[in-house]
Amino acid sequence: MVLGIRAVELLCSRLCHDLVGPIGAVNNGVELLDEGGDTGGEALDLIADSAETASARLRLYRVALGAAGGQSLTGGDARAVLEGWFRGGKIRLDWSAAPFDPPPGLLKAALLAALLAEETLPRGGTVQVTGGDGGLTVTASGTGCALRPEMGPALAGQVAEADLGPRSVLSYATPRIAAGYGLSFAVENPGGAGEVRMRIQPAGT
Repeated sequence: MVLGIRAVELLCSRLCHDLVGPIGAVNNGVELLDEGGDTGGEALDLIADSAETASARLRLYRVALGAAGGQSLTGGDARAVLEGWFRGGKIRLDWSAAPFDPPPGLLKAALLAALLAEETLPRGGTVQVTGGDGGLTVTASGTGCALRPEMGPALAGQVAEADLGPRSVLSYATPRIAAGYGLSFAVENPGGAGEVRMRIQPAGT
């Protein structure tokens, strides 16, 4: 289960898309200051908030999709990254996982699962992370919570890579990244009313 060029390109496009908004807002704040149309308060608040958002998104993508999260990532690190990602939004993070020594890649896959969980919550809700030594479960719950139509086939590997799009690539990539670390990734109740649960654990357990 290897990611091809098309999937890698789409993942890079997604990362850039998620950074364009806050970085653009930083630029807008700088322009306000340059034009002298703001005494500093509103523009500086915009710059600070947008820079924090961009930084939070970069931190998550760095550990979830980069080499940084493969070996040395701890549960505390992963929790802090997700808290930054969901800060100020309509989704609440409930990190209830017990402290444990995770196998390589487990926390990376859990971070990606949390991003998928966010996509199932169009009206907001809760993303809960539970588990410990045996693996982790990421549960999304809230009004209208459900897999988007394109997510299920992509998670199951039923979509050709050439047919992937920006809205399906993360669903396609996450089980493959998990498998690359010797992990299994399962969506346990994709048809559940108001809840979607994803389980990541060492393969064969």
